[in-house]
Amino acid sequence: MAVISRGFGARRRDSDPHLPPGQYLTEDFPVLSAGPTPRIDTDDWRFGIRTEAGAAVSWTWEEFRALPAEDVHTDIHCVTRWSKLGTSWRGVSLDTLLDAVDTDAAYAMAHSYGGYTTNIPLDELRDGRAWIVFEFDGEPLDPEHGGPARLLVPHLYFWKSAKWVRGLTLMDQDEPGFWEQNGYNMHGDPWTEERYW
Repeated sequence: MAVISRGFGARRRDSDPHLPPGQYLTEDFPVLSAGPTPRIDTDDWRFGIRTEAGAAVSWTWEEFRALPAEDVHTDIHCVTRWSKLGTSWRGVSLDTLLDAVDTDAAYAMAHSYGGYTTNIPLDELRDGRAWIVFEFDGEPLDPEHGGPARLLVPHLYFWKSAKWVRGLTLMDQDEPGFWEQNGYNMHGDPWTEERYW
């Protein structure tokens, strides 16, 4: 699969406490993808959660957009060493979505249109730490950045914030997703540089 990068210009800021170790500050929003950009019409979009017991719930775009939304202001950090500070998003908290299921799972696998997957401990998606976002800087999320909706888990490296998200599978045991199978860290904390296995 090809890796696409557009618009990356950055500078190192070792003295900035907002930057994790080894990161560079960028004003751009680089595009990194492991394949072509899916184009998902909101009439066809669904987001679903399947529990470890097999129970499932899903939302259409209209149902999803009727849920309470939040504004999120946060920094993001890519494993390829760029960081973008003070980004602005709008989306639905994973707390809201997970309230719709009964689960004792410890892990989740995020699934995207286009086949991408990434694993995340379920605790990392709770307590106001993760969202399904549909706006960036007050505008609908562009397809190249994961629109119509992407996962946003800003306290982990950005590959965990799956673009074009379509659902979560909740799991008792951790399993590697796409990049994790290809050498990336199973967790991905930028502050401890959990980049690779």
